[in-house]
Amino acid sequence: MASHRRPKQPSRTRVTVLTATAAAAVALTSQAANAAPSAKPSKDEVKAKVDKLYEEAEHATEKYNGAKEKQQKLDKQIDNLQDKVARGQDELNDLRDGLGSLASAQYRSGGIDPSIQLFLSSDPDDYLDKASTLDQLSSQQVDALKKIQEKQRSLAQQRQEASDKLADLAATRKELRENKEKVQAKLAEAQKVLNTLTAAEKAALAAEEERASRDSARSALGGGQAASGRAAAAYSAAQSKLGSPYVYGASGPSSFDCSGLTSWAFAQAGVSIPRTSQAQASAGTRIYSQSDLKVGDLVLFYGDLHHVGFYAGNGQILHAPRTGTVVRYESINNMPFQFGVRI
Repeated sequence: MASHRRPKQPSRTRVTVLTATAAAAVALTSQAANAAPSAKPSKDEVKAKVDKLYEEAEHATEKYNGAKEKQQKLDKQIDNLQDKVARGQDELNDLRDGLGSLASAQYRSGGIDPSIQLFLSSDPDDYLDKASTLDQLSSQQVDALKKIQEKQRSLAQQRQEASDKLADLAATRKELRENKEKVQAKLAEAQKVLNTLTAAEKAALAAEEERASRDSARSALGGGQAASGRAAAAYSAAQSKLGSPYVYGASGPSSFDCSGLTSWAFAQAGVSIPRTSQAQASAGTRIYSQSDLKVGDLVLFYGDLHHVGFYAGNGQILHAPRTGTVVRYESINNMPFQFGVRI
């Protein structure tokens, strides 16, 4: 008679070990999959990332330009104030010398009034404020003392103004340094990303950009409503710089950033416009429709207005794009257009 024994069930310990082993195998498989090298980004993906980094670098560049322009203005203002203070101190010394001579003459003619001794001190203000003593002085003495008082007050104001501007200058220099570091960091990161491309891929990107620029140039030269007067002269000056390299913070004559090109070009036409793209956005009449733009109008891009160029006609612009490029023509649709400005 056959034996009908119940099959032996695996022990709880054995089940636990098997489960743990399976889980470990799954984990190892997952780790191996994660450790597998990711696919190399395509040329277009690299270009998109680099373009974004260059855009961020240009944003920092315009802030750098603004801080640099402010620093230059503050330097001039401080120099002027310091010159005024120096001249004012000389004038104050002359006034005091004159009052001293007056007092000496009075002493020789019969003794110096005790009140005059107070006026010859470094701060006559307190005594002057006591109107009851003025009748003890001659009109010549009163006039001399009032001039001293006014000069002292003027000097105190100028010294305070110079002190405030020196503090502002220190903060501006710090801002300038920080924005320069941001630009350099973004450019270094962009170069690192570019270095992941092969020589053939870099050449292909350069060829694509060159071809697009040639197409834009042909389209721009095909016409467009021309600007008049100095805007036309400024645009012509910018055209003379086609092929000049982009360098952040540069404003000519051999290299440019975006607002450096536009401000330089208008200067050649005898027109002074602000240095930064944000400030140039308020330098003239705004044109919100692309169809109303004329050749030579400024065109502003991005929500924060950190890029500017010239309208070149037929939907094209002439500008200094970014690091690694030159002054060239490009489609107005390559960037988010905000409005034009007619100087």
